[in-house]
Amino acid sequence: MSEIKKIIQTINEFRQQRGWHQQTPPQYIKSIIIEAAELLEHIQWQETITDIEGVKEELADVLIYAFSLADSLNLDITTIIEQKLLKNAKKYPIKEKNE
Repeated sequence: MSEIKKIIQTINEFRQQRGWHQQTPPQYIKSIIIEAAELLEHIQWQETITDIEGVKEELADVLIYAFSLADSLNLDITTIIEQKLLKNAKKYPIKEKNE
């Protein structure tokens, strides 16, 4: 079992034990946005990160909801990231140093 699948399994067990496992994809998407806004608060009035612990916690929340969303839609995280990187590589090719 891959590390990502282990993490998703741990998230699912945690949520199920608390009765939080019945969220829908739209609820996960809303939660990602809310948690991303909380992450943004850590740099809202500055350009440097001064509270790395707070950033870690909010980033973890974003990732937990993102992994939960992918799992609820039966999407393989590794595959969708690889596909997106390939698409981005075509869209944004490496420029030659002389360009």
